[in-house]
Amino acid sequence: KDVSGHDLADAVRTVAAGGALIEPSVARRVVAEFARMAPPVRQPDDGLAEPLSEREREILRLVAQGLTNREIADRLSLAQGTVKNYVTTILQKLGARDRTQAALRARELGIL
Repeated sequence: KDVSGHDLADAVRTVAAGGALIEPSVARRVVAEFARMAPPVRQPDDGLAEPLSEREREILRLVAQGLTNREIADRLSLAQGTVKNYVTTILQKLGARDRTQAALRARELGIL
């Protein structure tokens, strides 16, 4: 009843082509129900006392690729000292002695 002629014609064409129509309010309810039924997503840093920030994860991925602090700094437009501080924090959070151990631990935890 509340649809314009143009929208009705588009709807008929969509259905004729094998498509489906769904009201936005119905779509929201369907999506909400699927979200409710979905199993909880495991956070990749379960088991860490303090989770890694997005920036720390980004730097950790680059560390795992073998980039130096200078290369990471250049790529992310950060100061080399800032990257060094991030790496130190990452090592502490992961309980790692060095960059290699941090990358291995991150893989074990599902962070990488």
